[in-house]
Amino acid sequence: MRPIWIFDLDDTLHDASAHIFPHLNQAMTQYIMDTLALDETEAHALRQRYWRIYGATLKGLMRHHGTDPYHFLLRTHELMHLPDMVVHARRLRHALLRLPGRKVVFTNAPMQYALRVLKLIGVEDMFEIVHSVESTRFHPKPSVRGFQSLLRTLHANPGQCIMVEDNVPALRTARRLGMKTVHITRRLHKPCYVSARLNSVLALTRHTI
Repeated sequence: MRPIWIFDLDDTLHDASAHIFPHLNQAMTQYIMDTLALDETEAHALRQRYWRIYGATLKGLMRHHGTDPYHFLLRTHELMHLPDMVVHARRLRHALLRLPGRKVVFTNAPMQYALRVLKLIGVEDMFEIVHSVESTRFHPKPSVRGFQSLLRTLHANPGQCIMVEDNVPALRTARRLGMKTVHITRRLHKPCYVSARLNSVLALTRHTI
């Protein structure tokens, strides 16, 4: 049975923490300030609270404030000049080519942003699908419903899948569903629900998962 490699996007296939995440965090805080009439400290605390509880700020805003998800995604992602912000390993395409099986992207980011980033890092043609936050009907990782949406789209069972991800709660859900899991991190600790811990996706070709 051919494996299905499920790749997270931000901080997995590229380094979003360097430039993109600081911009997004500020844009989301500003959005909350503008729409909920909060000061910066209150908005920042609310954004972090929802991210901690739900795994995504957007889900908390939708659940508790009736936020329009499309408006939120447009406003928070519209001003990024991505060519100056994306950082990735030059050998990424070569590493992905060496992995046998199907490959997909599963991201909490909006589709337009994900496609732009994949094109900029030169791997947009290597993935069968991109399953974005819109694709899950706004049930982002680590929600089980988001994973189930992906599996239905792929016509796959979890035992075929290898989740490659930097986010621990998403890996926990993937493992609970029966997937193998690869944690992309520089931390030394490896939780029991992680099949392998690697510093970079480039190391995937050197390990048996």
